[in-house]
Amino acid sequence: MFDKPERSLTVAGSIDEALAACRQGAAILAGGTWLMRDPRRGRPIADALVTLHKIPGFTDVRIGSDSISVGAAVTHEALGRLLIDTAGFEAIVAAAMGAANPAIRRVATVGGNLCTQDFAAADLLPALLAAGAIVELQGSEGPLLLPIGTFLKDRKTLLGDTILSRVILDRTIAASAHARLPLRKAGDYPVAIVSMAVDTNGRMSVAVGSVENVARRWNSLENAFAARPGGRPASAEEAAELAGDCNDFHGRDGTEANGWYRRQVMPALVRRSMAALFTAGVAA
Repeated sequence: MFDKPERSLTVAGSIDEALAACRQGAAILAGGTWLMRDPRRGRPIADALVTLHKIPGFTDVRIGSDSISVGAAVTHEALGRLLIDTAGFEAIVAAAMGAANPAIRRVATVGGNLCTQDFAAADLLPALLAAGAIVELQGSEGPLLLPIGTFLKDRKTLLGDTILSRVILDRTIAASAHARLPLRKAGDYPVAIVSMAVDTNGRMSVAVGSVENVARRWNSLENAFAARPGGRPASAEEAAELAGDCNDFHGRDGTEANGWYRRQVMPALVRRSMAALFTAGVAA
C-alpha cells in the first residue's frame, strides 16, 4: 500500500509568503466552509494549504469618513456586526447576517465569498455590486484596484497570480436593501438574490445573484428606473412591473431550482427590495 501524502499548512505572515506558497501549489484556506466540502463534490482536498488571517490588515474593518476598508479574512458575522449601524450598507449587513447559518457565518470570510469561482449563490456579491465596491488584489508587482464587476468577469485569470487583500466601499450610498429567496429543503443557498442601492445623488443600482453562474448588475433595469419621472419608480409595484422583462438573464439549472424559476421570482425580489427602500424613506 502507498501512504497518503501528508498535508501541509502554511500560516502566511505576509503577502509575499502567501504568494510563494501558492506558486508551490498551495490552495488558499479562508474560512474553509466551501473548500472542506470538496470531497462531497468528488474533489480531493489540496495537499498544501495556506491561510491569510495572520497577514496584517486582513482581519480589519476600517471605517473612515469617505470609505470603508474590509480585509479579505473578515468573517460574515464580524462584517455584519461592525456595519450594522452604518447608514447606506443595509444590504451588505443583511447579506452578511443572513447567509447560510450562524456557524458558517462565524468562519466564512469576505475573501472566500468573492474568490470561490464555482459558488453561484454567494450572498455578498450582489450586495457589494450594488454598492459599487472596489477590490484590491496583491501580486508580485504590488496592489491592483478593480471594480468588483470587472474582478468577477476576470476572476479566474486574476487569481492565478494575485491574492485578494481587501474590499473598499465608498460612502456615497444613502440606503440599500437585500432580498433573497431560499428553499429550505435544499439547504440555505438562495434561489435568487436582488440587492439595490440609492446613492446620495439619487441614482439607483440593482444587482442579481444566484440566478446565473456569476452575480452581475442589472443594467437594463437600472436604465428603466432612471427613465421614470424623478429617476426612480413611484412604487414597489411599479419597480416589479419594470423588472418583469428579465430576458437578458439566463437562469442556471441547479439542484434547488430550475433556471426558469430563478428568473420568475426576480420581480418579486425587486418589489421587496424597493419596498424596503421606500420604508427607509430614501426612495420616496
